[in-house]
Amino acid sequence: MKHKINLSTWKRREHFEVFKNFDEPLFGITVRVECSAAYKKAKEYGYSFSNYYLYLSLKAANEIEEFRYRIEGDKVVCYDSVGAGPTIFREDETYGCGYMAFNEDMAEFMKQATAEVERVKAEHGLKFPYAGEDLIHYSTLPWADFTAVNHARILSAGRSIPKITFGKLTRDGDKMWLPVDVHANHALMDGFHVGQFVERFQELLSPTNLP
Repeated sequence: MKHKINLSTWKRREHFEVFKNFDEPLFGITVRVECSAAYKKAKEYGYSFSNYYLYLSLKAANEIEEFRYRIEGDKVVCYDSVGAGPTIFREDETYGCGYMAFNEDMAEFMKQATAEVERVKAEHGLKFPYAGEDLIHYSTLPWADFTAVNHARILSAGRSIPKITFGKLTRDGDKMWLPVDVHANHALMDGFHVGQFVERFQELLSPTNLP
């Protein structure tokens, strides 16, 4: 479900009008989050760590309204929830695209995610299983501890879908760090909102908040 934003009373109306016409409206921020407790918890559950932090990041994104805004024609809509559209690496060194609807119930989400990863890995070629915009594009680059990310894009398509990329997990003593890049449309949100996401994601990764 979704509802239309009333542009005439929207506090971001002028920001939207300016940035919606940019040739490249997406801006990117890259950070590192500490995730040693989450890594241990995922192993206790028997979950894939990548699926576990995907769930936590998607939960954080859904709690922030701006991550659920999308531009549809000349309108802005807000979805009740958004899912994940991750890239999934295969043994033949290609990847495919999956889709996972958001579910507050972690066990149900993890069950869905595990099945979707297995499905995509068993296929060949580049497929897009979901055509809606009520999702976040996810990528994982586990071979590089990156400090910045850029994306290949068709500038006329999917301009309002946020992109979240995870990098190589590294250790520093007893701490584990994960690089996270967020790209979002400046017509719909600012660095403040990305900062809210990063803060909430880090909270969810901390020992006292882990589900």
